[in-house]
Amino acid sequence: MKRRDLLKAAATGMAAAPLALSSTTANAGDKVRLRMQTLYGTETDDLYKTFADDVKTVSNKTVRIQRFRGSELVPNDQMLDAVSKGTLDMCQGYAGYWAGQLDIAKIESGVPGAWTSYDEAMYLHQNKGLTALLEEAYAEKGVKYLGAIFGGPYDLLTTKPVKSLEDLKNMKIRATATVAGILEKFGIPTVYLPSQELYVALSTGAIDGVIYGGSLEYKALKLHESAKYYTHLNMINPGYADGMLINMKKWNSMSEDQQKAIELATAKHATNMHAWNVNGCLDVNGEGIFEFASLPAADSNALTAAAMDVWKEEGAKSARNAKAVEAIVATAKATGRA
Repeated sequence: MKRRDLLKAAATGMAAAPLALSSTTANAGDKVRLRMQTLYGTETDDLYKTFADDVKTVSNKTVRIQRFRGSELVPNDQMLDAVSKGTLDMCQGYAGYWAGQLDIAKIESGVPGAWTSYDEAMYLHQNKGLTALLEEAYAEKGVKYLGAIFGGPYDLLTTKPVKSLEDLKNMKIRATATVAGILEKFGIPTVYLPSQELYVALSTGAIDGVIYGGSLEYKALKLHESAKYYTHLNMINPGYADGMLINMKKWNSMSEDQQKAIELATAKHATNMHAWNVNGCLDVNGEGIFEFASLPAADSNALTAAAMDVWKEEGAKSARNAKAVEAIVATAKATGRA
């Protein structure tokens, strides 16, 4: 069976199967209502409906989640602050947006080269302690870290063809702080813009390209109407990691069974969302709306070398970051990459 079919089968199976809390559903008690914002728009409505329905069912209808789309309540890059203060109860957010507030944020979101496969990313989180370090960091902000949600590809989309890194020196590229730190080593101009501004910025020429996700996200944002040149960067796969977060006071106010319902639903949602993203990119790739290319091997190797410099820079920021980088190096060694 092809990988595409395997992923579709896995996603279908997860969606159809009941969660494993059948004998310990939440006791009747205080009803909990949670306001949750995500990064995404209407394209993910079905995924979040399933997530909310799972929480409702497994908690014996004692926990209900109202989901809001990207930036509907607060700007996406302010979601950590909103969850910390209780303005939002929950969010699924991208830590690269709050790199200035959380020492380990860039590492969490996916420092280029940190992993090269989904299995490797899970190994880093679960076996080498990255999840525990993130739980510690978010707890200091009054936030409970519920787990990572890995995306799909994370590549470059531009209005003009790109044959090398040299071509990018004459373009302005939208990138988060994590990737910008690498591109700037090659003299490539970068700027940060939230996702809702990318369409206008590309169509008006304010920027020449974006690094935001894969072909699925680019089509969903209709960026292909202004930019059709898709370049594989080969820096990291999965290309990014979101985090599911909940206000700590709200979390502590719930029963253990209610907490378990959210944990189980989050784990299932993470599997479904990763499969949805990968499957969707494969489908879009076959539509012919993008022209695909890859950087030369020498450029990809140069990006990898620059990424390792970023590892060192991130590791020097705190003792916690140093432990995270040690885990990344250990993971790379375990997979023969270092």
